[in-house]
Amino acid sequence: MILRTLESARLTLVSATAALLEADLAGHAQLAEQIGARVPDNWPPDLYERSAIQLALRLLQDSAQQGWSLWYLLTRSPGEAEVLGLCGFKGRPDDEGKVEIAYSILSQFRNRGYAAEAVSRLVLWAFSHQKVRAVTAETLPHLRQSIAVLEKNGFTHTGPGSEQGVVRYAVQRPDGH
Repeated sequence: MILRTLESARLTLVSATAALLEADLAGHAQLAEQIGARVPDNWPPDLYERSAIQLALRLLQDSAQQGWSLWYLLTRSPGEAEVLGLCGFKGRPDDEGKVEIAYSILSQFRNRGYAAEAVSRLVLWAFSHQKVRAVTAETLPHLRQSIAVLEKNGFTHTGPGSEQGVVRYAVQRPDGH
């Protein structure tokens, strides 16, 4: 199986496929074998329990969704690669050219800049598609680390989110087109 990947300074981002998501649902050993990296015992990260993986799998029944779904985050260290989190989009761009990004890092990898690095790389990837005009994200106002990830990537607060108590952030396409 050929995997679509993106590289950043410290990460390899692997675009989810139906086979990867099925392996993830089947267990750590199956995911490790499919993705070619060690999967920590506390996998998956917060917010990406089984139901979120199943939803992503349903979305990927449409092959045009690949890339606009989850991306597995792997370390690029000289030793064995390790899966440290997930980042990705909640589907293809809407009619206004907006995509929503989300992310979560396993607890032992937090506070090292990995989420900000992954978001940066995926925002660049999204803006490489002409249709994308803005990348949005929603979070809770008390999640200061999540907001810091967004602000490091040029996102600004744009108002309330889609659910009670949630706030929305966005970054516009740099060239204004």
